[in-house]
Amino acid sequence: MFLFLVVALAVVVAAVTLAVVGGGEQAPLPEAAPDRLYDPLPPDRPVTRADIDALRFPLAARGYRMSDVDDALNRLAAELAERDARIADLESALTGARTAAAGRVRVEKTDQPGEEGDQ
Repeated sequence: MFLFLVVALAVVVAAVTLAVVGGGEQAPLPEAAPDRLYDPLPPDRPVTRADIDALRFPLAARGYRMSDVDDALNRLAAELAERDARIADLESALTGARTAAAGRVRVEKTDQPGEEGDQ
């Protein structure tokens, strides 16, 4: 029984050694290219909900690549700032249009003769 355990241990050690060394016949494995964000947010049009849903960050050693996430967040922040400015412009234009329309209605009401004054 003892002899069987010694032979089994020798076989395991030899197998591990061959696995680590690689057998000597083949060259070592080439370095793998790091995963990069191949499909970033589109630069030629506004970002849509589908773009955000399809956005996937490649995994890195400790989670996600900070540069990829920072680039995406910077792009989204710029898009949101642009949309907020556009919304503010449209709201101010709407307020101005409502004020002008209310002024016209007041002028029209004061220009019309009253019903009781005509009798």
